[in-house]
Amino acid sequence: MRTRCSAGRVGRKEHSKPADTSTPTAAFTMVEVLVVMAIILVLAGLVLGTSSYVHNRGARSRAEAEIAAISAALENYKADNGVYPSSALDPAIADPADYRAASTLLYETLSGDSDGDGQANTDVPFYLTFRPNQLGTEASKYFVKDPFGNSYGYSTAKADNPAGSVGYNPTFDLWSTAGFTDSKGKSGWIKNW
Repeated sequence: MRTRCSAGRVGRKEHSKPADTSTPTAAFTMVEVLVVMAIILVLAGLVLGTSSYVHNRGARSRAEAEIAAISAALENYKADNGVYPSSALDPAIADPADYRAASTLLYETLSGDSDGDGQANTDVPFYLTFRPNQLGTEASKYFVKDPFGNSYGYSTAKADNPAGSVGYNPTFDLWSTAGFTDSKGKSGWIKNW
């Protein structure tokens, strides 16, 4: 004999199953979440470290290219005038804050902006056009800055002259401190020599 259950199905009795509390639910454990977070932090650290390295290499490459361009402009200046623009800055000085006057001289001499107001004078020859990101201003005077935000160092003074002696190199020294602010980083400077 066939029985009919309340649901109307023939042949089987349906029983409700008791709630099974032993079946796992789809969720992460705290350990799994911590492991994933640790992996993400390690990867983020690697990416940030690499991007800092890439940024620094890019700035060094740009400084090298700018030093080459400024050097070529200085050679053109010497071809026209017989001498390089005169700056007695000692290349042994390691403080980039001391380079501002020499960097201003570079800007004014090579850009044709003899009064340093940002506008080239029409009666003065220019040897190099500086991009806006190469220039800084201080006390309404423009100066040439390196990709690290410091002034370029420039000197025609002989580095081996005894103190107080007068003399000029037959050439010039042009350098960027590459972001170093003390003499310990001197080996990392970008130089034309």
